[in-house]
Amino acid sequence: MEKRGLKYHRGRVGEALREEIETLVEGELADPRIGLVSVTAVHIADDGRSAEVWVNVEGDDTEADRSLEGLEAARDYIRHELVERLRIRRAPELIFRLERAEQHRARVEQLLDRARKRSKKRKEPSGEKA
Repeated sequence: MEKRGLKYHRGRVGEALREEIETLVEGELADPRIGLVSVTAVHIADDGRSAEVWVNVEGDDTEADRSLEGLEAARDYIRHELVERLRIRRAPELIFRLERAEQHRARVEQLLDRARKRSKKRKEPSGEKA
């Protein structure tokens, strides 16, 4: 069973990492491949040696792929800056993942709207006959 204090510590470190990575991505990385990227979450592994960085990219899939390539290229610089800014001994290995929750949510909304319109069309003819 995991100790409660360790769990909260990992959560605090994850949030600090998220804030710093987002600051770096938004303002200091000059890679033209990186588009409008926002860091949504950082999940640190149990041993603290690796962290999944979940990012949301505005744009289509090709722009998202290009942004991920730029982030992968800047991984070592980001780790170095995290060590300097957060004053930690060793930054975790960063694994960038693309979060598609917003796109999935938009697709679900689109499908629900389509279903609502179909149900209204089916109800209208039966209402006029009565």
